[in-house]
Amino acid sequence: MKKYTKVYMDYFGYDVSDFIGCEVCGAKANDIHHILARSIAKSKENDITNLMALCRNCHSSKGDRKQFREFLQNIHNQKLKQCKK
Repeated sequence: MKKYTKVYMDYFGYDVSDFIGCEVCGAKANDIHHILARSIAKSKENDITNLMALCRNCHSSKGDRKQFREFLQNIHNQKLKQCKK
């Protein structure tokens, strides 16, 4: 398991057998997406504030496009607020 996937799963208390929903559409998430690209985020690349679960469709259509970065960050911030550790 990749380090950033483990960070995400541990933070939200997920197990590998759990259904993890896409934070955008609710479908089954296939990917843990870096909201800010790893090359940009550097020290925050694997921080929970930069990681979100996305299905393949949302990852392809929104994940790596600058114009959706703020949209994705806002959705993820809502999830973090709901979980508040």
